[in-house]
Amino acid sequence: MADIAQTRVAAAPPPSPGRRWSERDVPLALQIGAWIGFVILLLPVVIVVLAGLNSGDYLTFPPEGLSFRWVVDFLTSETWMGAYLFSLLLALITMAISTALGTMAAIVLARYQFPGRDLVRAYFLSPLILPGVVLGLALYVFFVTTNLGLARSLAGLVIGHVLVTCPYVIGTVSAALVSFDQSLEEAARSLGARPWTAFRRITLPNISAGMMAGAIFAFIVSFGQFDVSLFLSTPDLTPLPIALYISLRYTFEPTAAAAGIFAILLVVVSMLLTARLVNMQKFGGIKFS
Repeated sequence: MADIAQTRVAAAPPPSPGRRWSERDVPLALQIGAWIGFVILLLPVVIVVLAGLNSGDYLTFPPEGLSFRWVVDFLTSETWMGAYLFSLLLALITMAISTALGTMAAIVLARYQFPGRDLVRAYFLSPLILPGVVLGLALYVFFVTTNLGLARSLAGLVIGHVLVTCPYVIGTVSAALVSFDQSLEEAARSLGARPWTAFRRITLPNISAGMMAGAIFAFIVSFGQFDVSLFLSTPDLTPLPIALYISLRYTFEPTAAAAGIFAILLVVVSMLLTARLVNMQKFGGIKFS
């Protein structure tokens, strides 16, 4: 009997800790809840798209008919296209600066032990907790009272957007550094590689997924940032969210919804680009079936 038991144990397949999860492993109630949440999140997007394709003269839903009239009006309007392109440029500048600063901050916070490290981490991540209106007002008052020439300027607007988006880069890069084996970089250093060479060839490729994810998040958050832009923008430097706010406050034309279509399209393209470039399984240890 003992020999038979040993034979059965030997023939049993070994446990697989990295087994892929399938849809059958998820409870039905959780699946229904996920679908309900998905519909709730997607419904406003559908409403905006249909309102932007409205053939009527006012922003109404359901639309009176489907037409590309207001889409063409958005594409041919200097005001709307100027705001859209300015938001795009501002988001690209913010993304570049936030990725560089956030990566450096994440490396320092993840690798070095120093007094007050937790306080410094909380300081960097505080823009995620503070309301955007409070942060925008505080920046505006600081720029005005210090007389640095940053109030109502492009530099001040970039600084405000970087403060809001940098925590996202710090979070994603920190997550990538957790799964990175620092002994690989130390081995490269022991073989004669300079610190910058070891970082560029060993560390950087391993945390690139977190950097790209943080960069995309920074771009999306900056493009749709309203609170900070409300206090720091000018008539000559009007991002798209502020142009939407002005239009909905005074004119209420479907052009605002048409502008929302292109904003949604840009976010969708950014997310598809993230899914294409970022290996989520390597980045977060997530396995997809």
